[in-house]
Amino acid sequence: MKKNAVTTTWVHKMAFDSAVDGHIVRIDAKPELGDNTGPGPKALLLTAVTGCTGMDVASLLPKMRVPFDRLVVEAEAEVTEEHPKVYKWIKLTFRIGGAGIREDKVRHAIELSQEKYCGVTAMLKAHCPITWELVIES
Repeated sequence: MKKNAVTTTWVHKMAFDSAVDGHIVRIDAKPELGDNTGPGPKALLLTAVTGCTGMDVASLLPKMRVPFDRLVVEAEAEVTEEHPKVYKWIKLTFRIGGAGIREDKVRHAIELSQEKYCGVTAMLKAHCPITWELVIES
């Protein structure tokens, strides 16, 4: 059984250092509460979903014989006003570039990631809708 584990240690004010697979990720809040020395926890959720789906797409496209030289995944989300402050929705934008981009295959790779492979998407979309768009850049 595969497990993930992290250890998060308070540093000062609202700053915490999270040890993840031999890496340290600083988590903090914006001033007045914190010193803005790292992203906040909710922003890291967006980092997790963009990284997870991005890795899926980057691994699927070569198998589909779709060369690319740029892939950027952006996320935006709206946060509720009331506590607990959670995401109302998340929108992903996949920006891809390179010679010979096949839109149909890129869309299929994104769909596979969003519907089958990306565990972070699966966890988050159980609580808020996730939509996406594709932008092919020259």
